[in-house]
Amino acid sequence: MILSWFDAQKAKDFGTSLAIFFIEKVPVKDRMEEKKFAAKTQKILAQMAKQVTQFKAQNKLNTYKKAQLGNAFKWTLKDAGFEGAYIDQLTKWLMLQVS
Repeated sequence: MILSWFDAQKAKDFGTSLAIFFIEKVPVKDRMEEKKFAAKTQKILAQMAKQVTQFKAQNKLNTYKKAQLGNAFKWTLKDAGFEGAYIDQLTKWLMLQVS
């Protein structure tokens, strides 16, 4: 029972899959004019919010699992080549969704 508190593999996998979903929908090099980019990103974030809600309903997330989810998300975006400040904004958004 206590060991399940530290079993964050599902959370890590979900964080990685969420980042991959974002990367596929908004590639690093896909920079259009600011308004179009913002509108496209908002649609993607709305889809991601639904995925987060479903994941939270099916999985109990403690502080450790939330941190692992956010870390996996952040590093997947970083490895894809996104800018650091943008990654931080997205990760902050995700952590607010998970809370």
